[in-house]
Amino acid sequence: MFPPDQSLDQSPDQATSATTIEVSVVVPVYNGEQDLPQLLAGLRSQTYPRERVEYLLVDNGSCDRTPELLQTACEQAQPQGLTLRSLRYDTIQSSYAARNAGIRATRGAIVAFTDADCAPDPEWLTHLISPFSEATVGLVVGEIQAQPSTTLLEHYADHQGILSQTNTLAHPFCPYGQTANLAIRRLALEKVGLFRPHLTTGGDADMCWRLQQQGGWQLRFAEQAVIRHRHRQTLAELRRQWQRYGRSNRFLHELYGVQLMRPLYPKETRYRLLRWVGKELPQGLFKWLTGRGSAIDLIVTPLDLICANARTQGQQHSALPPRGPKPLHGSMRNWDVTF
Repeated sequence: MFPPDQSLDQSPDQATSATTIEVSVVVPVYNGEQDLPQLLAGLRSQTYPRERVEYLLVDNGSCDRTPELLQTACEQAQPQGLTLRSLRYDTIQSSYAARNAGIRATRGAIVAFTDADCAPDPEWLTHLISPFSEATVGLVVGEIQAQPSTTLLEHYADHQGILSQTNTLAHPFCPYGQTANLAIRRLALEKVGLFRPHLTTGGDADMCWRLQQQGGWQLRFAEQAVIRHRHRQTLAELRRQWQRYGRSNRFLHELYGVQLMRPLYPKETRYRLLRWVGKELPQGLFKWLTGRGSAIDLIVTPLDLICANARTQGQQHSALPPRGPKPLHGSMRNWDVTF
């Protein structure tokens, strides 16, 4: 645990040595029974000095065995010299609201984020925190790589680089990082505020853009700070993922005026499917049978169309929650994030 006199408002000038910065890691968890063992193993393996880091796992109203697993993990962590705490927050069902609850309970000068279905590499935190030795850096984005793929859908997602932060960092409006692998300077959070708690998607982009545009903080990409993320394993999960991407784009369009994605129309879908059946599939089969192609190449087009259709639906059938953020003043303890 951090010493009692640890400042909540440590300035960037004080944080000059990457391994002496005190860090809080916040992880929202919802029905994470399946994923928690792998996540906890990754947190225990971190090479960052244990006396300088605390882990806060926020249960966002789980109805499986998550609360029991978190309690056991916290009890086992103490003899190992690991500061691991669990919180329960179920007022708003949103990972961003859960992250806010975690932020309020943190004490570190840097707040790092990952997700329950992620597995951090042992030197994840060490690499993620290193760029904060620069006083002007307010947020650092780490890389997201796929966990070993076992199904065709997972191989497809890996083949398309769906989770990579290089995609979000290349956003035409402004670069951002996904909260599966992101760290933010506490002082920067105090200046621009918390996540919008009622958002269910797009909150990571909104936060990163506020930090850069309103706060003037610089973003760094720590490519060696790697999180391993599990790809979607079923078609239903893949569709929900892309519907969420569509909703995110709609929210960001309403908040920032970013360009909406071009919708996928039925006529284009029919044309691309006919082209796939009549040309791409026979060519792909020939290459696969002669050892010059892969099975993934056979299904890229139909899966691309399924994802694009789901994204179109998400973008068309969503609207920003009817509340806006209120100005945040004073210390983090007194922040009002209701909107």
